[in-house]
Amino acid sequence: MEQVHIAPLVVFRIIFGGMMLGSIIRFWLNGWIEQLYIKPTFFFTYYGFEWVKPFSEIGMYSLFFIMALSAFFVMIGFKYKLSSLTFFLTFTYVELIDKTNYLNHYYFISIVALLMIFVPAGKYFSIDIFLNPKKKTTHIPYLFIFIFQLQLGLVYFFAGVAKLNYDWLFEAQPLRIWLQPLTHIPIIGYFMDKLWIAYFFSWFGAIYDLSIPFFLSAKKTRVYAYFFVIAFHILTRVLFQIGMFPYIMILATLIFFSENFHLKIVTFLEKIIHLFVKQKPSKEIVVFQFKSYLKPILISFLAIHFVLQILFPFRYMLYSGKLFWTEQGYRFSWRVMLMEKGGKTFFYVTDLDTGKSGETMMDNDLTPNQEKMMATQPDMILQYAHFLKEKYIEQGIKNPKITAESYVTLNGSGSRLFINKYVDLTKVEDGFHHKWWILPFQEN
Repeated sequence: MEQVHIAPLVVFRIIFGGMMLGSIIRFWLNGWIEQLYIKPTFFFTYYGFEWVKPFSEIGMYSLFFIMALSAFFVMIGFKYKLSSLTFFLTFTYVELIDKTNYLNHYYFISIVALLMIFVPAGKYFSIDIFLNPKKKTTHIPYLFIFIFQLQLGLVYFFAGVAKLNYDWLFEAQPLRIWLQPLTHIPIIGYFMDKLWIAYFFSWFGAIYDLSIPFFLSAKKTRVYAYFFVIAFHILTRVLFQIGMFPYIMILATLIFFSENFHLKIVTFLEKIIHLFVKQKPSKEIVVFQFKSYLKPILISFLAIHFVLQILFPFRYMLYSGKLFWTEQGYRFSWRVMLMEKGGKTFFYVTDLDTGKSGETMMDNDLTPNQEKMMATQPDMILQYAHFLKEKYIEQGIKNPKITAESYVTLNGSGSRLFINKYVDLTKVEDGFHHKWWILPFQEN
């Protein structure tokens, strides 16, 4: 395998750990730990991960403290392997608690955190090496850098593939809906209600996502491509409230730059460190050596991982119906900001023994955000119906029937009935099979 300097991996480690630490602190200071994981009384778990539950208030704050500490340790390279594993487990556990909070970049962070466990990013310019210089490595197989380039490239490329649909390209939806209220933005606000702007952004976004990995990979176009990366993500940050994602992508994309570029960054940081910690610089070249039994395991793991990454976004083809309507195969597929979907769902309980029925209230069970997200996502509707069944059984209704009347609008299409309101959802089991009880989307 081609050997390259470890500097790009080191810079990526510092950026990733630093960004995660900042994100966790921001999450904590905004009160989102309490809002999302302590106050709610019901959580929408992922299929197969029903065992993932939030801890007590002290437990959740402790979990986030451990997560923040492990991110900091990743950044400085202290107990790197253990810190990487700890961050991956704590972060992913939190994200599995409630799919109401699902975001594409949370999924991306979990994937990167997983990959970080298997690379020697702590073997240079780290606390671990300061404490044990004998473990220092200066050169590594290019594979360890390529896996992050490939992962980032897949995120961009599949985000572009997802935009190749009629609504995005030929209706400029949902950008037509989202841009019109933004006329108050200084300078560019004047253009936001122009129809051609929505079409321009739609087509540019698709072309950008599909092509940017290739331009970043080519030495001749890399600098120009990175300019577009910065401009694109800064613009999306100005227009839309999407948190830390633009900054994460801007900084993470630096992994495409040459080893000399990253070596200059590390050298600069080393000079700063040497002002405080006197340490003799070493010119010795130390090449990373695979342990014979680990190499085939790592190659097999990476092969399986990337095959799944390539195939998983296409699993929606196994289901019938309009993807954005049914959302079967929608998550974990890099479909970023592709639809404007809203709705309202009403649940009704019928005591089959007495025939009495009535509407059930959700105020005591769900937060406003949970209710909003649940209203348009079939698996959440089904999960809440099963929760209601158990709730009413505990209240003495031995044989409850739960039905739902849901009205949803997609990309400004107008409100229409979403699921079959006559189906007893307590008799329907969740799973990866087709959700036959979702009504087909009726085009105007």
